[in-house]
Amino acid sequence: MIKNIIFDFGDVFINLDKAATLRELNSLGLKELKPELLQLFLSYEKGDLTTSQFLEHTAPIFPGASRERLTAAWNAILLDLPEYRLQFLESLVELNAYQLFLLSNTNSLHMAHVRETMGVHRYERFMNCFVEVYLSHQMNMRKPETAIFQHVLEHQGLAPEETLFIDDTLENIETAARLGLSVWHLNPEEDDIVNLSKKLAHG
Repeated sequence: MIKNIIFDFGDVFINLDKAATLRELNSLGLKELKPELLQLFLSYEKGDLTTSQFLEHTAPIFPGASRERLTAAWNAILLDLPEYRLQFLESLVELNAYQLFLLSNTNSLHMAHVRETMGVHRYERFMNCFVEVYLSHQMNMRKPETAIFQHVLEHQGLAPEETLFIDDTLENIETAARLGLSVWHLNPEEDDIVNLSKKLAHG
């Protein structure tokens, strides 16, 4: 029986344009996504670099771009969080049948942008729906590493067999499944988190 639900954030609640950042970086002169740039992205997402360090290391790759342009390009992936999804999440809280958690690979710039675009009130409405919010850059871990899932389970005392994990990325789903969690690999082009009750009803 499911008692706990761990949600991903991007393309589960907030809509993403996953090609947008690369498209914007290309417009700033990026010819190819080299391994060292990808490593910078991953290090920033794990909190191994501060925002200032991330922009400092990225700037030489785009010598003609200001920090503001780089920040805008970095945040271009982020779209909107529809009100109907927020209302659905709040209705799930009111149901009081599950403990709800958020587990997201993200970074300081993205979360600041989300807070700004959502507005403080809506942002707090969203965050207050969860028992706890786990963000990769605050944990120095990221999905699909086994350790980040184990940390959440152990920190909250959750039984894997009583926990559902929802994510749009297959490798994250595969790690969670190996640890014994129930999983929903959500395809945002075909389904929506508001259909969760159907998934729970069908096990």
